[in-house]
This record gives sequence, C-alpha cells and structure tokens, in this order.
Amino acid sequence: MTAPLLDLRGLTKAYPGVIANDDVSFSIQPGEVHALLGENGAGKSTLVKMIYGLVKPDSGTMALSAQVYAPAEPRAARAQGVAMVFQHFSLFEALSVAENIALGMENPPKPRDLSARIRDVSQAYGLPLDPESLVGDLSAGERQRVEIIRCLLQDPKLLIMDEPTSVLTPQEVEILFHTLRKLAAEGTAILYISHKLEEIRALCDAATILRLGKVVGACDPKQTSAARMAEMMVGKSLAQPARDAAEPGAILLSATNLSVPAASAFGTPLRDISFEVRAGEILGIGGVAGNGQDELLAVLSGERATPKGAIEFNGSDLAAATPEARRGLGILSAPEERLGHAAAPDMSLTENAVLTGATRKGLARRGFIGWGRARAFADDIITRFDVRTPGNHVAARALSGGNLQKFVVGREILQDPVVLVINQPTWGVDASAAADIRQALLDLAQNGAAVIVISQDLDELLEISDRFCALNEGRLSDPRPARGLGMEEIGLMLGGAHGMAEAQI
Repeated sequence: MTAPLLDLRGLTKAYPGVIANDDVSFSIQPGEVHALLGENGAGKSTLVKMIYGLVKPDSGTMALSAQVYAPAEPRAARAQGVAMVFQHFSLFEALSVAENIALGMENPPKPRDLSARIRDVSQAYGLPLDPESLVGDLSAGERQRVEIIRCLLQDPKLLIMDEPTSVLTPQEVEILFHTLRKLAAEGTAILYISHKLEEIRALCDAATILRLGKVVGACDPKQTSAARMAEMMVGKSLAQPARDAAEPGAILLSATNLSVPAASAFGTPLRDISFEVRAGEILGIGGVAGNGQDELLAVLSGERATPKGAIEFNGSDLAAATPEARRGLGILSAPEERLGHAAAPDMSLTENAVLTGATRKGLARRGFIGWGRARAFADDIITRFDVRTPGNHVAARALSGGNLQKFVVGREILQDPVVLVINQPTWGVDASAAADIRQALLDLAQNGAAVIVISQDLDELLEISDRFCALNEGRLSDPRPARGLGMEEIGLMLGGAHGMAEAQI
C-alpha cells in the first residue's frame, strides 16, 4: 500500500441540534475511485464541504499527500489539487463554454489559448466540447462535461463528484465512467457520491458508509451486493415497493393536442401532446433532461396557460383554472427544482407547508393563517416521511437535498390528491427513502388517485408504472404497457418519441 493521498482523522462538525459528522476517519489512495455512501442526512455533504474548504471542522485533521491540509476556502483547496463537481451545475446559460470555464479559473489564459486547451483536454478524455457553444444550447450531459473539463484544466489530485449521473442518459453514464477510469489510471483519486448502488459496484474500488454522521462500515463494492450496501447505509433490510393488482377506473385527467411555446430562449416547446390517466393508474413519462419535462408539469399545474389544445379534469375544461383552483379540485404537483420552485429557501418548513397546503388542509381562514394547524401539518410530514431536521422551524435551505425532497413529496401526498403530477420524485434521495416514496405513490394509486410520474430514472418508472411513454423534444410517444418493456425499446422511444407509431393503449 502506498501512502494515502487524502487522510481524514476524527473529523467532527456540529450544528445547532445536530451533529453532522462525528469522529469521521478514512483515507483515499492515489488513483482510487472511492465511494461515499449514506442516507440523506448521514453527513456526506458536510464532509465533502470540509474537504473542499466550504466548511471548517470543529475538530479533527486532514492530510493531503502527507502534508497538513486545512483549506480556508475552495480557492485554497483548488490550489492544492482538490476539485469538485457539484450536483447542481453552476453555469451561465447565456455565456459560451469557454467563458463559463474562464469564470471558474483563478488566472485564465487568453481566450484563444483557453479554447485550444478545452478542445485538447476534452478530446483526450472522451468528453468532446465546442468552446464556442452557448451553454444554454447544451444537453444536461454536455453541461456536466463543462464542469468536469473546468476541473481537469486544474490538474487535480483529488476530484470530488456529487451525484454525477442523476441527469445523464445510460450512454452518457458510460462515457463518464470511461473518463473517470482514465483519470484514475493516471493517478487522480476520485471521491464519488451516488445513491445508484449498481453504478457504485461497476465503478468504485472502495466504499465508506456513513450513518447519522458516523462511519459504520467499509466494503469493496465489486464484492458486495447493492442490497447489502443499502442495508449497511440504513441499518435494516429494505422492502420492495408493491401494490395489489387492480383495473384502473374512470379517466380523471386528459390532454388533447396540447401545444405550448417555450418559456425562454433555452426552453423546450410542447408539441401536440395527448394522453389520459385513469383513477388508480400510474402513468410514467421518461425522457432525458431538457426535453419538455418542466414545461409539461407547468402547464398541467396551471403555472402556464394553455394556448393550444385542451386539458380536462373529470370531463371539465381546465383552461381557465388557476394553480390554486386546480389544487382545490385535487390536482397537485411537485416540480423537479425543489429549492426555489417547490420550496422557498429562506422560509421555515412550516411556512413552506402553508404555501401549497393552505387550501386542502384548511390552514388559512378569512385571510389568517392558523399557525397551530400549520405546524401540526409540517410535523406530520416530517414524521411520516422521515425528514431529518431539528424541527419545523428550520429554513428549507438548511436541509440536505434528499431531506428537502422527502418534505416536498410528503407535503403533496398528505393532501390526498385526486391527481398528482410529480417530476423526479426520488432525485437525490437514498435507497431507503426512494423505496418509501415509491411505495407512497403506489399507495396513492391503490386508493384511487391518478398519478403522473415524470422521471429520468427508467428503473423507477418500470418498477411503479402501469403505462410508459417517452418525452422527446417536446413530443410524447404513445403509451405502452410498462410490464415487459425492454431497455432497447425504451432507448428508441427516448431517442425519437415523435417517430413512434405504436397503437394507443
């Protein structure tokens, strides 16, 4: 064994009401792809923020290449060879690839030289990019390439990746893994955070498991099953989501020839979309990010008007119905962007519960909020969906991404929707929470609700959906029974849904 590249000893970080990291110790070798696993709220985010200089530990030490390592800020971390690709991209859509990369460099070279370096490095690592392309015109996978190339131009010793495949197609995942293996072969260490355990098994050489801020185990992912790793993360066996078979009921929501222009220069217009969803049914809509998912949810929820086509609920036209009116009818939604769209960052969880629950939960009367009822509703969400937080007074932005996701999904489900439209329901949540959310969606359908699940997780859609259709460039394929669909067939649908000619089911 060579000396570790990064050695953590006794790292501890506490916040009011919670110990985020408790005496964490482990090491990463040069050229090793090391997974960091744990439930939402296990302490992964806090730990990598300490490594990257965003958070200062209360106690403990770090060593990088056998030298004391205590970065006061990310700039200091980057100067010592530590780079990080965040789960949420930090890119300006109106700027070019080269301009975005320059903004993330301490001393960027001249534009012509930088463009040449971007081309050389991107080609060398199998991530081709045009430096002059506008970021707003790029797919989610290409945007991630921009973030990675920006890191690689700094010649990192350690690359931290947080949920890097959450918005990628299977083909893009393979390209990314090829790049990471090449980096590791050249001696770069990679600290890899993901809830996709089969990807961990395929890529990583070692894994450290956190639970409630403490290291509870380590394993060789290639020799450990995904189920066993999930059990180590949560401390118990996971139940598979299930529901009783039943025939769907009457049509609750339908769209006919729905066409909506793009909301922005970088948005996707909806083109002649038609579908229907019945009581007791889950309709799964798959697609690569940026193909109209956000636009579809916005028009179904009433956030955007319906200029062409029709949306009907129980046979009644919804064209003039506002978002609040639709909520009153029982048409609820949960968008993909949880911080800023689904939840107000600086409002407490109680206040965020009121934002969408006021009507159906009776939290406001004659213009006055019943704060006692609001707090009770927030507490119910926190308890029933296992949201890890000190209490309902905590601001939404203080929660980890996965815990905020559980709160947002729970808030809508506990309002007993007649129709629920949800985009990326398990994005960024751990295996246990994902199973719980999927079971909650199955239970909703079991009890007679119509559920539309928009997701990039194909395994998720095939697990819970009755019918599946694909969204591509704002067009929706004809639905197919989810049972028996193969990945090759789904891949064709995702790549050209508008060209499919399947019979309407």
